[in-house]
Parts: sequence; structure tokens; C-alpha cells
Amino acid sequence: MPPHGGQGAGLGAGKDGYNQGFGGLKRALKMFFGYYPGMGLVAVFCILFAAVVQTVPNLMLGKVISIIEEWVDSGDWAAARPELMKYITILIILYAVAFLLSVFETQIMAFMTQGYLDKMRKDMFGGMQRLPVKYFDTHKHGDIMSHYTNDIDTLRQLVSQAFPALIRCGTIVAGVFVIMLYLSVWLTLVLIGGLIVMFICTAFVGGGSAKFFVRQQKAVGDTEGYVQEMITGQKVVKVFNHEQKSIDEFKKINDGLYEDSWRANAYANVLAPIINNLGNIIYVVLAIVGGIFIFVGTKNFSISGKPFDIDVLVPFLNASRQFTGNFNQLTMQVNAVVMAGAGAQRVLSLIDEKPETDDGYVSLVNCKIEDDGTIVESEERTGHWAWKHPHQADGTITYKLLEGDVEMVDVDFAYEKGHDVLHDVSVFAKPGQKVAFVGATGAGKTTITNLINRFYDIADGKIRYDGINVNKIKKRDLRKSLGLVLQETNLFTGTVMENIRYGRLSATDEECKEAAKLSGADDFITRLPDGYNTLLTNNGTNLSQGQRQLLAIARAAVADPPVMILDEATSSIDTRTESIVQKGMDKLMEGRTVFVIAHRLSTVMNSDVIMVLDHGKIIERGTHDDLIAKKGTYYQLYTGAFELE
Repeated sequence: MPPHGGQGAGLGAGKDGYNQGFGGLKRALKMFFGYYPGMGLVAVFCILFAAVVQTVPNLMLGKVISIIEEWVDSGDWAAARPELMKYITILIILYAVAFLLSVFETQIMAFMTQGYLDKMRKDMFGGMQRLPVKYFDTHKHGDIMSHYTNDIDTLRQLVSQAFPALIRCGTIVAGVFVIMLYLSVWLTLVLIGGLIVMFICTAFVGGGSAKFFVRQQKAVGDTEGYVQEMITGQKVVKVFNHEQKSIDEFKKINDGLYEDSWRANAYANVLAPIINNLGNIIYVVLAIVGGIFIFVGTKNFSISGKPFDIDVLVPFLNASRQFTGNFNQLTMQVNAVVMAGAGAQRVLSLIDEKPETDDGYVSLVNCKIEDDGTIVESEERTGHWAWKHPHQADGTITYKLLEGDVEMVDVDFAYEKGHDVLHDVSVFAKPGQKVAFVGATGAGKTTITNLINRFYDIADGKIRYDGINVNKIKKRDLRKSLGLVLQETNLFTGTVMENIRYGRLSATDEECKEAAKLSGADDFITRLPDGYNTLLTNNGTNLSQGQRQLLAIARAAVADPPVMILDEATSSIDTRTESIVQKGMDKLMEGRTVFVIAHRLSTVMNSDVIMVLDHGKIIERGTHDDLIAKKGTYYQLYTGAFELE
């Protein structure tokens, strides 16, 4: 079998990782607005309007102070009241509209966010279903699951919280800065000095948190991958008393996550107090400098042209407080943006994984055979199948009856380059023949069946199916013609009937029951609490291993393929059950080409040809009697001189 690796789609902590992360972030946002262009513009408009409204009081405050000063000096409330009421009315209207638009914006963003995540998950899952088997053999399943949970959640935080906050706070910061220039250029220059210090702190602390947040996202995937493995293998852990070892391994992985997480959050959490206190210091400095300017009568330099007085200083201080507060909010979004960058890169890496290639153009179709022997394509299920072969050279189409003639000629294969698993292997299986493979674990038996299914592609040689190169056959149609029963049975959440029907979704209840009877599963199914309607969960753990295997055989039977691959199909069944199953298997194999992989030699004795593999090569082939007569490796295996393992 191919090697299992721990590599995921995570990022490293280097500069290239950051660039890829922010590239992924840009693409993720582009996809977000691509899904909802009109609604996105409306939401941005609502955010901008609400942000602008928050800056308006800074302009009005100076005028209100001037009106109050005139009122105090003149004592004429009647003259001051209309002006004050005008500004108060304007603010009430603006705030009311801003409130309504903010509520509307939150509803739009909630709809867009969940719709966006829905589409992203569908894109990931759809892409995942098109990936080759090799991807799942070389990636931890828990790490793949992390893409759908932790990584997708970082995008939720980005589009629902961080992105609106960035627009809102950025608009306020820009608007307030313009207002401060309008009020006093001198004080704005003082503020810019403090702002430079803020930028330096943000760059230093934010850069540190970014590195560890990226590493944290990868560590989360590794942790979930290990936990998933331990849950799946819990029985094995317990039977071999491996609890303490698994705890130690988890502690090591979890400590890595802890290390990255606390460092990331230590940097992130220290940023807010620094920016807050710098904002307070800037406020005090501005108040002192402004007081000195008023005391010494400094000439104001501003867009407004107003002299430097209390009606300039007070609005400016209020604006500076709003400026630093929103700048602090901006810096707080750095963490969400960095995490979203890491999450986006992992999500998009799964979406962008190269799908399984399929250059085939020969398809499998229902057919009927006319009286003169002509093969005609049929839209109805006739029980006969044919290969529909378009010939590109002359544009003609020919039909060849599906018979199950499989041959491998001089095949070489390696999961990893330079480490051959099969070398110069040739297998010939005529329609209706039963071909068995025996040999030690790692000899290449399962690999041969993986190549027939095109789960992997050969490095050299030829594989032909009914005389057609399998590379020319569409993979979907190729696999439709092959029934597969594995040693490890996978049952899905659903009823017994639904699990059997998984072999052919168009099968009727009666056809499913007939398949169950054929495999010998009907007997135990009818004794279940709800019979064929019994609900199976958690991979059918409420059934015995033998019962689960019988359902897998029934699933293959209902598919009714011309070629069957039985990979240790009865290895998990006791001897008594095996005798029951064998009768059904014999019926199932009638008229079909069958490839059998078995450690129990009793299950392969009646094969038309038995092939003995050793280190990727076929060292013996023949019938049971022929191989016994040769007194070679098979004879030694059969008599117990050698063990298969």
C-alpha cells in the first residue's frame, strides 16, 4: 500500500508562507464579492455611511461651542436656541438613518457570510470527491477535516467581523484625520508623531503574532488528524495497552499547538494595551500642547482658517480620541486577518488540488443484441452492456460487448519513484475465469487490483479491458463495470437497505433483497430489530465484523458487474459463516471474471489460475493441482512450511 504521510495543506512560517497566505486572502475576498456583487456593494455603502456619520459630530462640536459661548456672553437664549436645535436635529436624523442602515447591513452580512461559507464548503467537498485515491493515502484524514471546521471558521470571522470592522474603522480614521487637518495642522503634526510610534509597535508585534498564528493553524490540523486516528483505532490502542504511548504522542503534538497558540496570542493580546496607552499618552500630549498654544497665542494654521481657541482644541481632542480608538480597532483586526490568510490558503489549497485526470473517451452503455448479432445502444436497462468506442480518426462509433476480458502486460509500478512495487507483471483473465493472488503482505496483490481500477496509473506496460486500453476508458465507466469488496468494510449512516443500494442507486427493494440472499446476508438482516430498515451508524458498529462484510458483498452483488475484485473479502468471517458465504459467492462469481486476494488458501483452491507473488513479481502460476505438483513456494505455503505473513 502507499506510504502514509502527515503533510497537509498548511503553510510554513516563512516569508513565502505569508505571501501565499495574503494571496489566498485576496482571492477569498474576491470570491466573497463575486458570489454577491450587488449585495456586497450595498453592505459596503451601509458601513461607509454609518462610519461617516460618526465623524460628523467633530465638525459640529466646534460650532456648538461657539454658539454656547455667544449665548453665555449675550444671555440671549432665544437667538441661540434655533441654531442649537438645528444641529441637534441634524444629528438625530443622521444617527437614526445610520442605525437603520447598520441593522440592514448586519442582516445582509449574515446572509452573505453563511451563503459564502456554504458555497466554499460545497466547492471543497466537490473538489475533494474528484481527487485521486493517492491524496487520501498521503494526507491525514483529521487534517483534511480541519479544512471544513477550523479553516472555514477563520473565513467566517474575516467576512462577518474583521472585514466590516476594517472598512468602518478605516473610514473613520481617514475621515477624522481630514477633520483634524481642517481644525489644526500643527496639532495634526503632533498626532502624526505619535502615529508613527503606533505603526512601529503594530508592525513589530503584529509581525510576531502573524508568524505564530500561521503555525497555529497548521498545528490545529495536525492535532485533529492525530485525534481522528486514535478514535478510529481505539480498539487497537486498548488491546495492545497503547494508552500511555498515545497519551505521550498526543501531549507532544498538543504541546506544539499550545506553544504556537500562546505565543500568537501573547503577541496579539499585548498589542491592544500598547495602542490604548499610546492613545492616552497622545491625548495628554495634545491637550498640553494645545493649552500651551492657546496660552502663548500661537497662530493657528488650518484649512478652516479659525484662530486657535477652545472651540478648536476641544473638537480636536475629541477627534484624536476617536482617531486612536479606531486605529486600535484596526490593529485588533490584524489577528483575524492573519488567521484568515492561513485558513484561506488551506481552504483554497484543497479546492485547487489537482483532480484525478481522466482522458478516457470510451464509455459504458446499456445495449441490446439484435437477431443478426448487431449491438444496439439502449436507453433502458437490458442486462447487457457494451463499450461505446468513438474513433477519432474517421469519426465512426463501434460497440464492443462487455465481457470481462482483462489482461496486464509487462506492468511496472511504484508508489514512489525509485521504489518499485510491481515489476514486469503480466496477468491474463478470460471472461468467467477466477484468478487468485497469493503471497506475503507487501508482495503487490492489492496493488494489482488498484491498477485495474485505475486508482493509480502504471509506470510502464499495458492494461487492456475487452481489448481496449484502460487509459481510453472513462474512469467512471471503468469502475462501474468492476465490483469491489475490500477487507475493511465501509458502511454509511443510513438503513441496511440504503447501504446495499449504494452498489446501484437505481436498484429496487426486491433487487437489494435478492442480492442479500445471494451473499447470505438476508438471514441476519431479517433478525435485526427493523429488518432492512434498521438504521446503521458509526460505520455499522452495531453489527459484527462478519455481518458488515456480508453487507459489503451484497452491495457488490446488487451492482451486478461483469468483473469482481475480492480483496480479502472473507478474511473477517469465521469458518462457519464462510461456508455460508462461499455458496453465495460461488453464485455471485458465476459467469464473471473474478480476481481474488486471500490469505486463506482454502478460498482460492478452485480458482482457474493461482498466481504467487513475491516482492512485486509473479514467481509461480497455475491451478492448485499444478502448483502442488511443482512443490514450489505455493506447495510450501499450502503445507505450512512457509507462512503468508
